[in-house]
Amino acid sequence: MIHIFFSLLLAWTPGTGAQQDTLMPFMAQLDPENNVNLKWGFSDVQDTITFQLTVKTTGWVGFGLSPNGGMAGADIVIGGVGQDGNYFKDYHATGNSFPLVDEKQSYTLLSLTEADGQTTMTFWRSIQSCDQEDIHITVSQLFQTLNNILSLQHVTRTEWTGHTDGINTVVPPLQFIVPAEHTYYNCKVMKMPKLNGKHHMYRVEPVIKNLDLVHHMLLYSCPLSVVQINEQQCYTGGPWADCFKVVAVWAVGGLAFELPENAGIPIGGQDYDEFYRLEIHYNNLAQETGRRDSSGMRLYYTDQLRQHDVGIIDAGLMVSSWGYAIPPTASAFRSYGLCNTSHFSDILPDPVPDLSVISILLHTHLAGRKVRVGLFRNGTQIDFLAVDENYNFEMQGFINLATIKTIKPGDEIVVECTYNTATREGITQLGLATTDEMCLAFIIYYPAISVDHCWSQPNMHAYTAMMGKTDYQ
Repeated sequence: MIHIFFSLLLAWTPGTGAQQDTLMPFMAQLDPENNVNLKWGFSDVQDTITFQLTVKTTGWVGFGLSPNGGMAGADIVIGGVGQDGNYFKDYHATGNSFPLVDEKQSYTLLSLTEADGQTTMTFWRSIQSCDQEDIHITVSQLFQTLNNILSLQHVTRTEWTGHTDGINTVVPPLQFIVPAEHTYYNCKVMKMPKLNGKHHMYRVEPVIKNLDLVHHMLLYSCPLSVVQINEQQCYTGGPWADCFKVVAVWAVGGLAFELPENAGIPIGGQDYDEFYRLEIHYNNLAQETGRRDSSGMRLYYTDQLRQHDVGIIDAGLMVSSWGYAIPPTASAFRSYGLCNTSHFSDILPDPVPDLSVISILLHTHLAGRKVRVGLFRNGTQIDFLAVDENYNFEMQGFINLATIKTIKPGDEIVVECTYNTATREGITQLGLATTDEMCLAFIIYYPAISVDHCWSQPNMHAYTAMMGKTDYQ
């Protein structure tokens, strides 16, 4: 059953309350047609990572880890089922050409099968390889892999056929005329189809019609005070401005996002909201006129409830921090946003539970080069929730954590963003345009609590003192 409403698509899939794969609990769909899927998991005891790549093709398949999302320097495996049996090797790439075989084979093939037009390859390697032709695996490199290196996939005898679960949905032909403005945020409030009882949303697919225009999409649930549909420019007031609880998020370069099999975002039922606001940021650099768009999201949900209710907290630096700016000609200027969870108890009626973090989306604009999310307890840093030392504005998506990390009541979350403005002559402000900047982390966790945003304002006294210096290195 598929519910279609404006640019928001809901796809109901029964019977999805399966047991979680404990060996490879993380998964990602690597293409819009659901032809390439990856599962993976980490072993802390053996310090290894296991992958399972499933592709709707016969012949050979390839998978790689990249330091920056490109071919050069990528660590790659290629395998397939041939006439003389299976083959599998470890490679490295020096550029946009067929990769070279590694002298040391660091990956171990566990299984490789081909059946019903589908190839499944399962393999593992040590997280910290001693081979100079391999890449030390981090979550940021793993995410970059999901976006780029799978261009190595090769199709020989099979045509791709799209979804296998009966869901073949197109976005309805309701077109929005994109204003001829560099930056425009469009907000559409819609009513969710009535669901009989609580459901769990477990998968979000972007439906992007104009990749050159759509920068990001956010889906918010609305409070009970919102009782009618509406469409207008975002952040211009009205009752719809209260629709601010994040339910789903997508940013440029991101893929479909799927939750672990034991967790889901609650929707429907008597205790859940009926109206939702879809925010789309249009980045019309050429300020073209007459461009039409019908982008949106496809949401998958089930009535087979999962173990955990998932929530999303948006942490970092408040966008409307007027007076704060990033100076020009800086190669590494750092900004910090602080989320102090000790304040959660001020707004929650019940005791604050431990929060289990499973995934994070990091977000800056064009000047962003690095993003780190630190976790502090009793004034001491105990961990990083996420680190991307090679942040790429064109490749933003969720980072699935290797292991679940715990935020305890009273912990502090620090979002650090490093910017490069070496080629800019003027200051860069915090703001909505891609030429402005942001410093945010969307934290996916369970159990869900009624906290949606945890932002901080800059320390303007420290900022003013620092701006008196001439060296921002």
